[in-house]
Amino acid sequence: MFTVFLVDDDKSVLKALSRLLRAKGYDARPFASAQEFLDRDDLEVPSCAVFDVSMPCLDGLALQKALTDRGSQRPIIFLTGAGDIPGSVRAMKAGAIDFLTKPVKEGDLLSAIARAEDVDYRNRQAQGERAVINAKLTTLTPREREVLSHVVTGRLNKQIAADLGTVEKTIKVHRGRMMAKLGVRTVVDLVRLAEKAGIA
Repeated sequence: MFTVFLVDDDKSVLKALSRLLRAKGYDARPFASAQEFLDRDDLEVPSCAVFDVSMPCLDGLALQKALTDRGSQRPIIFLTGAGDIPGSVRAMKAGAIDFLTKPVKEGDLLSAIARAEDVDYRNRQAQGERAVINAKLTTLTPREREVLSHVVTGRLNKQIAADLGTVEKTIKVHRGRMMAKLGVRTVVDLVRLAEKAGIA
């Protein structure tokens, strides 16, 4: 079940949105303050968040930044009582899914949550893929790792051998073992894998 974290200092809004989302099959988790949410946040749960922009102490945009600083990629939807254009531009640039005005229309909110669910799914898939790649990378010897960084830049075996002060035959052996451990057959596949792992 997909979870929607709701953060709004207006209890009537929290109650209405929780009721609506539960009726639509979502696990709605309401919080009356940004700090309460941060204290009980769970990054492992497939989810998105709906934040009120204007809240005392920590507003929605500051809360978005606090999550980003924690390494969270959770999709965020903002609700605002006033049409705050600069705020919405800032929020969207920081990766917000949508910026909706109160009273929010049911269709607009559900549509934004559906988009957020898709983004969260893709983020988690990419995260899982990176974890698998990183596990494979840890099996490489330091020399195989060096050869990998040269191969992805397009260097030939003889050039890599010259760079590393060894012979081409040795590089071929390291390259073959490295590609076997990573489960790739072509340089193109290796480059794709390296990009996903963040190896330049």
